[in-house]
Amino acid sequence: MEKTPFVEHYNTNLKSYAKQHRNEGTKAEATLWKYVLRGKQMRGYTFNRQRPVLNYIADFMCKPLKLVIEVDGVTHEDSIARDYTKTKSLEEAGFTVLRFKDDDVLKNIELVKKEIELAIERLEDNL
Repeated sequence: MEKTPFVEHYNTNLKSYAKQHRNEGTKAEATLWKYVLRGKQMRGYTFNRQRPVLNYIADFMCKPLKLVIEVDGVTHEDSIARDYTKTKSLEEAGFTVLRFKDDDVLKNIELVKKEIELAIERLEDNL
């Protein structure tokens, strides 16, 4: 039986680390989860929080769309090169990556929601 790409991209070695991240999420991640992504609120799609993929933990991932959403906070300011490498690796594996700053999520959640909706519409057109 052929493996699906998601099984191949899932990194079981990061499973406990991802669980820890779910329990220690930022305010911006919690806000995005509660008001936009949880419970199939986003056009009926299921999103997973802190999903191990490749050698990374994606903040949010929608498997059917191969969409990863990252929320970058203060801790990310010193990791621009690392974030670039993560995004590039995920894109090379066929994922679409959206990045938002903490402030954008906390101060303008409706704009963030609209950007995610537009990205989903574009991805649906390619299914």
